[in-house]
Amino acid sequence: MAVPRRVLIMGAAGRDFHNFNVIFRDDPSVQVVAFTATQIPGIETRKYPASLAGPRYPDGIPIFPEEDLVKLIPKLAVETCVFSYSDVDYGHIGHLVALANAHGSDFLLLGAQRTMLQANVPVIAICAVRTGSGKSQTTRRVAGILRAHGKKVVVVRHPMPYGDLASQAVERFATYADLDRYETTIEEREEYEPHIDKGTVVYAGVDYEKILRQAEGEAEVLLWDGGNNDTPFFRPNLHIVVADPLRAGHELAYYPGETNLRMADVVIINKVDSATPESVETVKQNTRNVNPDAVIVEAASPITTDEAALIRGKAVLAIEDGPTLTHGGMEYGAAYLAAQRFGASEIVSAVGHAVGSIKETYKKYPNSRKVLPAMGYGPKQIKELLETIDATPCDVVVSGTPIDLSRVLKTKKPVVHVRYELDEIGHPNLEDVLRDWDFI
Repeated sequence: MAVPRRVLIMGAAGRDFHNFNVIFRDDPSVQVVAFTATQIPGIETRKYPASLAGPRYPDGIPIFPEEDLVKLIPKLAVETCVFSYSDVDYGHIGHLVALANAHGSDFLLLGAQRTMLQANVPVIAICAVRTGSGKSQTTRRVAGILRAHGKKVVVVRHPMPYGDLASQAVERFATYADLDRYETTIEEREEYEPHIDKGTVVYAGVDYEKILRQAEGEAEVLLWDGGNNDTPFFRPNLHIVVADPLRAGHELAYYPGETNLRMADVVIINKVDSATPESVETVKQNTRNVNPDAVIVEAASPITTDEAALIRGKAVLAIEDGPTLTHGGMEYGAAYLAAQRFGASEIVSAVGHAVGSIKETYKKYPNSRKVLPAMGYGPKQIKELLETIDATPCDVVVSGTPIDLSRVLKTKKPVVHVRYELDEIGHPNLEDVLRDWDFI
Protein backbone atom coordinates (compact mmCIF):
# COMPACT_ATOMS: atom_id res chain seq x y z
CA MET A 1 0.00 0.00 0.00
CA ALA A 2 1.27 3.50 -0.89
CA VAL A 3 2.40 5.74 1.95
CA PRO A 4 -0.27 8.44 2.59
CA ARG A 5 0.62 11.92 1.37
CA ARG A 6 1.36 14.27 4.27
CA VAL A 7 -0.91 17.32 4.17
CA LEU A 8 -1.09 20.54 6.18
CA ILE A 9 -4.30 22.61 5.98
CA MET A 10 -3.92 26.38 6.29
CA GLY A 11 -7.03 27.99 7.74
CA ALA A 12 -8.82 30.33 10.13
CA ALA A 13 -11.30 28.07 11.99
CA GLY A 14 -13.91 27.59 9.30
CA ARG A 15 -13.24 26.65 5.69
CA ASP A 16 -10.20 24.61 6.82
CA PHE A 17 -12.28 22.28 9.00
CA HIS A 18 -14.93 21.94 6.29
CA ASN A 19 -12.35 21.02 3.66
CA PHE A 20 -10.90 18.42 6.02
CA ASN A 21 -14.32 16.93 6.82
CA VAL A 22 -15.49 16.76 3.20
CA ILE A 23 -12.30 15.95 1.29
CA PHE A 24 -9.61 14.50 3.56
CA ARG A 25 -11.11 12.92 6.69
CA ASP A 26 -11.95 9.56 5.12
CA ASP A 27 -9.29 9.51 2.39
CA PRO A 28 -6.68 6.80 3.19
CA SER A 29 -4.28 8.24 0.60
CA VAL A 30 -3.85 11.38 2.74
CA GLN A 31 -2.58 11.97 6.27
CA VAL A 32 -3.41 15.45 7.59
CA VAL A 33 -0.55 16.20 9.98
CA ALA A 34 -1.59 19.69 11.13
CA PHE A 35 -3.73 22.76 10.69
CA THR A 36 -2.40 26.30 10.82
CA ALA A 37 -4.55 29.24 11.92
CA THR A 38 -4.56 32.98 11.26
CA GLN A 39 -6.91 36.05 11.11
CA ILE A 40 -8.73 35.27 14.39
CA PRO A 41 -6.92 35.77 17.73
CA GLY A 42 -6.61 32.86 20.14
CA ILE A 43 -7.51 29.97 17.80
CA GLU A 44 -4.03 28.69 17.03
CA THR A 45 -3.23 26.72 20.20
CA ARG A 46 -6.11 24.24 20.07
CA LYS A 47 -6.46 20.74 18.64
CA TYR A 48 -8.98 19.50 16.11
CA PRO A 49 -10.56 16.87 18.37
CA ALA A 50 -10.71 13.16 17.70
CA SER A 51 -14.52 13.25 17.97
CA LEU A 52 -14.58 15.39 14.81
CA ALA A 53 -11.44 14.10 13.09
CA GLY A 54 -12.72 10.51 12.95
CA PRO A 55 -11.22 7.06 13.56
CA ARG A 56 -8.17 7.67 11.38
CA TYR A 57 -7.08 10.41 13.82
CA PRO A 58 -7.53 8.95 17.34
CA ASP A 59 -5.34 11.69 18.87
CA GLY A 60 -6.96 14.56 16.97
CA ILE A 61 -4.92 16.97 14.83
CA PRO A 62 -2.75 19.80 16.22
CA ILE A 63 -3.34 23.43 15.25
CA PHE A 64 -0.37 25.83 15.00
CA PRO A 65 0.03 29.54 14.20
CA GLU A 66 0.46 30.19 10.48
CA GLU A 67 3.67 32.11 11.18
CA ASP A 68 5.24 28.75 12.07
CA LEU A 69 4.65 27.40 8.54
CA VAL A 70 8.31 27.59 7.47
CA LYS A 71 9.34 25.47 10.48
CA LEU A 72 6.40 23.08 10.25
CA ILE A 73 6.97 21.98 6.65
CA PRO A 74 10.32 20.27 7.30
CA LYS A 75 9.51 19.28 10.88
CA LEU A 76 6.31 17.43 9.87
CA ALA A 77 7.58 16.39 6.42
CA VAL A 78 4.66 18.22 4.80
CA GLU A 79 4.23 17.37 1.11
CA THR A 80 1.16 19.52 0.34
CA CYS A 81 -0.12 22.74 1.90
CA VAL A 82 -3.85 23.21 1.28
CA PHE A 83 -4.92 26.85 1.45
CA SER A 84 -8.33 27.02 3.15
CA TYR A 85 -9.38 30.50 4.28
CA SER A 86 -10.84 33.57 2.63
CA ASP A 87 -10.77 37.33 2.02
CA VAL A 88 -7.12 37.61 1.04
CA ASP A 89 -5.57 39.43 -1.90
CA TYR A 90 -3.76 37.51 -4.60
CA GLY A 91 -0.40 38.87 -3.50
CA HIS A 92 -0.89 37.28 -0.08
CA ILE A 93 -1.60 33.89 -1.64
CA GLY A 94 1.40 34.25 -3.96
CA HIS A 95 3.66 34.91 -0.98
CA LEU A 96 2.40 31.75 0.75
CA VAL A 97 2.93 29.73 -2.45
CA ALA A 98 6.55 30.90 -2.47
CA LEU A 99 7.02 29.98 1.20
CA ALA A 100 5.58 26.50 0.71
CA ASN A 101 7.43 25.81 -2.53
CA ALA A 102 10.75 27.12 -1.25
CA HIS A 103 10.61 24.73 1.68
CA GLY A 104 9.67 21.67 -0.34
CA SER A 105 5.87 21.57 -0.29
CA ASP A 106 3.25 21.66 -3.02
CA PHE A 107 0.48 24.27 -2.68
CA LEU A 108 -3.16 23.38 -3.35
CA LEU A 109 -6.40 25.34 -3.77
CA LEU A 110 -9.54 23.18 -3.84
CA GLY A 111 -12.27 23.89 -6.39
CA ALA A 112 -15.40 25.51 -4.98
CA GLN A 113 -17.86 22.93 -6.32
CA ARG A 114 -15.77 20.03 -5.00
CA THR A 115 -16.48 20.99 -1.40
CA MET A 116 -20.21 21.77 -1.78
CA LEU A 117 -22.71 19.49 -0.07
CA GLN A 118 -26.02 18.62 -1.77
CA ALA A 119 -29.16 19.54 0.16
CA ASN A 120 -32.57 17.89 -0.13
CA VAL A 121 -34.37 21.25 -0.07
CA PRO A 122 -33.79 24.37 -2.21
CA VAL A 123 -30.77 26.46 -1.22
CA ILE A 124 -30.15 30.18 -1.70
CA ALA A 125 -26.51 31.07 -1.10
CA ILE A 126 -25.70 34.67 -0.18
CA CYS A 127 -22.00 35.48 -0.43
CA ALA A 128 -19.81 38.52 -1.08
CA VAL A 129 -16.65 39.70 -2.81
CA ARG A 130 -15.23 41.16 0.46
CA THR A 131 -16.00 41.18 4.15
CA GLY A 132 -18.27 44.13 4.96
CA SER A 133 -19.95 44.36 1.56
CA GLY A 134 -23.46 44.00 3.00
CA LYS A 135 -24.06 40.28 2.92
CA SER A 136 -25.74 40.14 6.34
CA GLN A 137 -28.45 42.69 5.56
CA THR A 138 -28.95 40.98 2.19
CA THR A 139 -29.57 37.66 3.96
CA ARG A 140 -32.03 39.38 6.29
CA ARG A 141 -33.80 40.93 3.33
CA VAL A 142 -34.11 37.62 1.46
CA ALA A 143 -35.32 35.86 4.60
CA GLY A 144 -37.93 38.58 5.12
CA ILE A 145 -39.30 38.27 1.59
CA LEU A 146 -39.53 34.49 1.87
CA ARG A 147 -41.27 34.68 5.26
CA ALA A 148 -43.75 37.22 3.90
CA HIS A 149 -44.66 34.65 1.24
CA GLY A 150 -45.26 31.97 3.86
CA LYS A 151 -42.00 30.06 3.42
CA LYS A 152 -40.35 28.28 6.34
CA VAL A 153 -36.79 29.62 6.24
CA VAL A 154 -33.75 28.31 8.11
CA VAL A 155 -30.39 30.09 7.95
CA VAL A 156 -27.11 28.20 8.01
CA ARG A 157 -24.21 30.49 8.82
CA HIS A 158 -20.61 30.14 7.68
CA PRO A 159 -18.59 28.71 10.61
CA MET A 160 -17.22 30.76 13.47
CA PRO A 161 -16.12 28.00 15.92
CA TYR A 162 -13.72 29.90 18.14
CA GLY A 163 -14.31 27.98 21.38
CA ASP A 164 -14.37 24.28 22.25
CA LEU A 165 -14.62 22.57 18.86
CA ALA A 166 -16.02 19.25 20.08
CA SER A 167 -19.01 20.98 21.71
CA GLN A 168 -19.56 23.20 18.65
CA ALA A 169 -20.01 20.45 16.04
CA VAL A 170 -23.69 21.35 15.50
CA GLU A 171 -25.20 24.52 16.97
CA ARG A 172 -28.84 25.61 16.70
CA PHE A 173 -29.81 29.15 17.66
CA ALA A 174 -33.48 29.98 18.19
CA THR A 175 -33.38 32.10 21.37
CA TYR A 176 -31.02 34.42 23.24
CA ALA A 177 -30.55 31.62 25.76
CA ASP A 178 -28.94 29.60 22.97
CA LEU A 179 -26.42 32.41 22.43
CA ASP A 180 -25.45 32.18 26.09
CA ARG A 181 -25.46 28.38 26.11
CA TYR A 182 -22.89 28.21 23.31
CA GLU A 183 -20.85 31.10 24.79
CA THR A 184 -20.95 33.01 21.53
CA THR A 185 -18.50 35.78 20.66
CA ILE A 186 -19.52 39.30 19.68
CA GLU A 187 -18.86 38.41 16.02
CA GLU A 188 -21.24 35.45 16.25
CA ARG A 189 -23.92 37.50 17.99
CA GLU A 190 -23.71 40.11 15.24
CA GLU A 191 -24.75 37.46 12.74
CA TYR A 192 -27.27 35.47 14.80
CA GLU A 193 -29.21 38.03 16.85
CA PRO A 194 -30.95 39.82 13.94
CA HIS A 195 -32.28 36.49 12.65
CA ILE A 196 -33.42 35.39 16.10
CA ASP A 197 -35.22 38.72 16.49
CA LYS A 198 -37.28 37.85 13.39
CA GLY A 199 -38.00 34.30 14.55
CA THR A 200 -35.60 32.66 12.10
CA VAL A 201 -33.64 29.63 13.31
CA VAL A 202 -29.89 29.75 12.65
CA TYR A 203 -27.51 26.79 12.47
CA ALA A 204 -23.71 26.92 12.59
CA GLY A 205 -20.81 24.88 13.91
CA VAL A 206 -18.06 22.64 12.53
CA ASP A 207 -19.51 19.53 10.87
CA TYR A 208 -21.62 20.91 8.04
CA GLU A 209 -22.84 17.54 6.74
CA LYS A 210 -24.54 16.96 10.11
CA ILE A 211 -25.67 20.59 10.26
CA LEU A 212 -27.20 20.34 6.79
CA ARG A 213 -29.13 17.17 7.53
CA GLN A 214 -30.57 18.61 10.74
CA ALA A 215 -31.36 22.05 9.30
CA GLU A 216 -33.09 20.81 6.15
CA GLY A 217 -35.45 18.79 8.32
CA GLU A 218 -37.16 21.99 9.48
CA ALA A 219 -36.88 24.14 6.34
CA GLU A 220 -38.68 24.72 3.07
CA VAL A 221 -35.78 26.93 1.97
CA LEU A 222 -32.25 26.97 3.33
CA LEU A 223 -30.33 30.25 3.27
CA TRP A 224 -26.56 29.83 3.18
CA ASP A 225 -25.31 32.94 5.00
CA GLY A 226 -21.70 33.16 3.85
CA GLY A 227 -18.76 34.55 5.79
CA ASN A 228 -15.83 36.72 4.67
CA ASN A 229 -15.92 36.29 0.89
CA ASP A 230 -15.93 32.49 1.02
CA THR A 231 -17.75 30.27 -1.46
CA PRO A 232 -20.84 28.30 -0.36
CA PHE A 233 -20.57 25.02 1.57
CA PHE A 234 -23.93 23.93 0.11
CA ARG A 235 -24.68 23.65 -3.62
CA PRO A 236 -27.04 26.57 -4.33
CA ASN A 237 -30.11 26.69 -6.54
CA LEU A 238 -29.66 30.46 -6.51
CA HIS A 239 -26.32 32.15 -5.81
CA ILE A 240 -26.48 35.83 -4.79
CA VAL A 241 -23.20 37.75 -4.39
CA VAL A 242 -22.82 41.23 -2.88
CA ALA A 243 -20.22 43.65 -4.29
CA ASP A 244 -18.94 46.86 -2.70
CA PRO A 245 -18.28 49.98 -4.82
CA LEU A 246 -16.52 51.62 -1.86
CA ARG A 247 -13.79 49.11 -2.70
CA ALA A 248 -14.22 49.11 -6.47
CA GLY A 249 -11.82 46.69 -8.15
CA HIS A 250 -11.56 44.39 -5.14
CA GLU A 251 -14.12 42.09 -6.76
CA LEU A 252 -11.32 41.04 -9.17
CA ALA A 253 -8.42 41.17 -6.71
CA TYR A 254 -9.40 39.01 -3.69
CA TYR A 255 -9.71 35.30 -3.14
CA PRO A 256 -12.20 33.73 -3.36
CA GLY A 257 -14.34 36.81 -3.94
CA GLU A 258 -13.67 36.77 -7.68
CA THR A 259 -14.69 33.09 -7.70
CA ASN A 260 -18.03 34.08 -6.18
CA LEU A 261 -18.42 36.89 -8.70
CA ARG A 262 -17.85 34.52 -11.60
CA MET A 263 -20.27 31.89 -10.20
CA ALA A 264 -23.05 34.31 -9.23
CA ASP A 265 -26.56 34.17 -10.64
CA VAL A 266 -27.26 37.60 -9.16
CA VAL A 267 -24.80 40.35 -8.21
CA ILE A 268 -26.01 43.04 -5.81
CA ILE A 269 -24.02 46.26 -6.07
CA ASN A 270 -24.59 47.67 -2.59
CA LYS A 271 -23.87 51.14 -1.10
CA VAL A 272 -24.71 52.99 -4.31
CA ASP A 273 -25.94 55.85 -2.12
CA SER A 274 -22.49 56.41 -0.58
CA ALA A 275 -20.17 55.43 -3.43
CA THR A 276 -19.34 57.63 -6.42
CA PRO A 277 -21.16 56.93 -9.70
CA GLU A 278 -17.76 56.15 -11.24
CA SER A 279 -17.06 53.45 -8.65
CA VAL A 280 -20.50 51.92 -9.11
CA GLU A 281 -19.91 51.82 -12.85
CA THR A 282 -16.49 50.19 -12.36
CA VAL A 283 -18.02 47.34 -10.34
CA LYS A 284 -20.85 46.99 -12.84
CA GLN A 285 -18.44 46.80 -15.78
CA ASN A 286 -16.13 44.34 -14.02
CA THR A 287 -19.14 42.15 -13.29
CA ARG A 288 -20.30 42.22 -16.89
CA ASN A 289 -16.80 41.43 -18.14
CA VAL A 290 -16.39 38.23 -16.09
CA ASN A 291 -20.03 37.16 -15.70
CA PRO A 292 -22.17 38.64 -18.48
CA ASP A 293 -25.18 36.44 -17.63
CA ALA A 294 -25.48 37.64 -14.03
CA VAL A 295 -28.52 39.70 -13.06
CA ILE A 296 -27.36 43.00 -11.53
CA VAL A 297 -29.33 44.58 -8.67
CA GLU A 298 -28.43 48.01 -7.29
CA ALA A 299 -29.02 48.68 -3.61
CA ALA A 300 -28.34 51.03 -0.72
CA SER A 301 -27.93 50.31 2.98
CA PRO A 302 -29.44 53.43 4.58
CA ILE A 303 -28.43 54.15 8.17
CA THR A 304 -31.16 54.89 10.71
CA THR A 305 -31.40 55.44 14.46
CA ASP A 306 -34.14 56.39 16.92
CA GLU A 307 -31.71 58.49 18.97
CA ALA A 308 -30.15 60.96 16.54
CA ALA A 309 -30.61 63.80 19.04
CA LEU A 310 -28.09 62.16 21.37
CA ILE A 311 -25.40 62.45 18.68
CA ARG A 312 -25.88 66.06 17.60
CA GLY A 313 -23.13 68.33 18.93
CA LYS A 314 -21.48 65.55 20.94
CA ALA A 315 -18.02 63.97 20.99
CA VAL A 316 -18.62 60.47 19.65
CA LEU A 317 -16.74 57.18 19.88
CA ALA A 318 -17.76 55.07 16.85
CA ILE A 319 -17.72 51.29 17.33
CA GLU A 320 -17.79 49.16 14.18
CA ASP A 321 -18.10 45.50 13.22
CA GLY A 322 -14.66 43.97 13.89
CA PRO A 323 -14.05 41.75 10.82
CA THR A 324 -15.06 44.56 8.44
CA LEU A 325 -12.12 46.56 9.77
CA THR A 326 -9.61 43.74 10.28
CA HIS A 327 -9.40 41.32 7.36
CA GLY A 328 -12.05 43.41 5.55
CA GLY A 329 -9.64 46.35 5.46
CA MET A 330 -12.25 49.12 5.79
CA GLU A 331 -11.41 52.34 7.66
CA TYR A 332 -14.93 52.89 9.05
CA GLY A 333 -18.50 51.71 8.81
CA ALA A 334 -22.07 52.60 9.73
CA ALA A 335 -21.29 54.16 13.14
CA TYR A 336 -18.75 56.61 11.74
CA LEU A 337 -21.12 57.60 8.92
CA ALA A 338 -23.98 58.03 11.40
CA ALA A 339 -21.84 60.26 13.62
CA GLN A 340 -21.10 62.48 10.63
CA ARG A 341 -24.66 62.44 9.29
CA PHE A 342 -26.34 63.22 12.60
CA GLY A 343 -24.09 66.12 13.54
CA ALA A 344 -21.42 64.91 15.99
CA SER A 345 -19.07 67.72 17.02
CA GLU A 346 -16.13 65.32 16.71
CA ILE A 347 -15.36 61.62 16.30
CA VAL A 348 -12.94 60.55 18.99
CA SER A 349 -10.23 57.94 18.41
CA ALA A 350 -9.71 55.24 21.04
CA VAL A 351 -6.15 54.51 19.92
CA GLY A 352 -4.45 56.26 22.84
CA HIS A 353 -6.76 54.61 25.36
CA ALA A 354 -6.81 51.02 24.07
CA VAL A 355 -5.71 48.20 26.37
CA GLY A 356 -4.50 44.63 25.87
CA SER A 357 -5.56 42.91 22.68
CA ILE A 358 -7.47 46.00 21.50
CA LYS A 359 -4.18 47.91 21.51
CA GLU A 360 -2.60 45.07 19.52
CA THR A 361 -5.50 45.19 17.03
CA TYR A 362 -4.70 48.84 16.27
CA LYS A 363 -1.06 47.94 15.69
CA LYS A 364 -1.94 45.11 13.33
CA TYR A 365 -4.74 47.00 11.53
CA PRO A 366 -3.80 50.71 11.48
CA ASN A 367 -6.60 51.32 8.95
CA SER A 368 -9.07 51.08 11.88
CA ARG A 369 -7.65 53.98 13.92
CA LYS A 370 -10.60 56.32 13.26
CA VAL A 371 -13.01 53.98 15.04
CA LEU A 372 -13.07 51.17 17.61
CA PRO A 373 -13.34 47.61 16.24
CA ALA A 374 -15.90 45.56 18.21
CA MET A 375 -13.42 42.79 18.95
CA GLY A 376 -14.84 40.20 21.32
CA TYR A 377 -13.41 36.73 20.75
CA GLY A 378 -13.88 35.60 24.34
CA PRO A 379 -14.47 37.03 27.84
CA LYS A 380 -10.97 38.48 28.23
CA GLN A 381 -11.15 40.46 24.99
CA ILE A 382 -14.70 41.64 25.73
CA LYS A 383 -13.41 42.93 29.08
CA GLU A 384 -10.58 44.76 27.29
CA LEU A 385 -13.06 46.23 24.81
CA LEU A 386 -15.16 47.53 27.72
CA GLU A 387 -12.09 49.01 29.45
CA THR A 388 -11.12 50.75 26.21
CA ILE A 389 -14.60 52.23 25.80
CA ASP A 390 -14.73 53.49 29.38
CA ALA A 391 -11.23 55.00 29.15
CA THR A 392 -11.91 56.94 25.94
CA PRO A 393 -13.09 60.52 26.59
CA CYS A 394 -16.38 60.95 24.73
CA ASP A 395 -19.97 62.04 25.36
CA VAL A 396 -21.67 59.14 23.63
CA VAL A 397 -20.85 55.81 21.98
CA VAL A 398 -22.36 55.13 18.57
CA SER A 399 -22.51 51.42 17.80
CA GLY A 400 -22.62 50.22 14.20
CA THR A 401 -22.72 46.54 15.11
CA PRO A 402 -25.96 44.64 14.36
CA ILE A 403 -26.42 43.72 18.05
CA ASP A 404 -27.33 45.46 21.27
CA LEU A 405 -23.89 45.71 22.86
CA SER A 406 -25.46 46.19 26.29
CA ARG A 407 -26.28 42.48 26.28
CA VAL A 408 -22.55 41.73 26.17
CA LEU A 409 -20.91 44.61 28.05
CA LYS A 410 -22.04 47.31 30.49
CA THR A 411 -20.34 50.58 29.66
CA LYS A 412 -20.78 53.74 31.71
CA LYS A 413 -21.31 55.76 28.53
CA PRO A 414 -24.66 56.28 26.77
CA VAL A 415 -24.87 54.08 23.67
CA VAL A 416 -26.73 54.94 20.46
CA HIS A 417 -27.41 51.99 18.17
CA VAL A 418 -27.61 52.54 14.42
CA ARG A 419 -29.28 50.12 12.00
CA TYR A 420 -28.82 49.42 8.33
CA GLU A 421 -30.97 47.25 6.09
CA LEU A 422 -30.75 46.52 2.38
CA ASP A 423 -32.89 48.78 0.19
CA GLU A 424 -32.92 47.82 -3.48
CA ILE A 425 -33.22 50.64 -5.99
CA GLY A 426 -35.52 50.16 -8.96
CA HIS A 427 -35.86 46.86 -10.79
CA PRO A 428 -34.92 44.09 -10.81
CA ASN A 429 -35.11 43.86 -7.01
CA LEU A 430 -34.80 40.80 -4.79
CA GLU A 431 -38.51 40.06 -4.90
CA ASP A 432 -38.27 39.97 -8.71
CA VAL A 433 -35.27 37.66 -8.45
CA LEU A 434 -36.94 35.23 -6.03
CA ARG A 435 -40.04 35.14 -8.23
CA ASP A 436 -37.98 34.51 -11.38
CA TRP A 437 -36.18 31.61 -9.65
CA ASP A 438 -39.54 30.16 -8.45
CA PHE A 439 -38.89 30.67 -4.73
CA ILE A 440 -42.10 32.71 -4.29
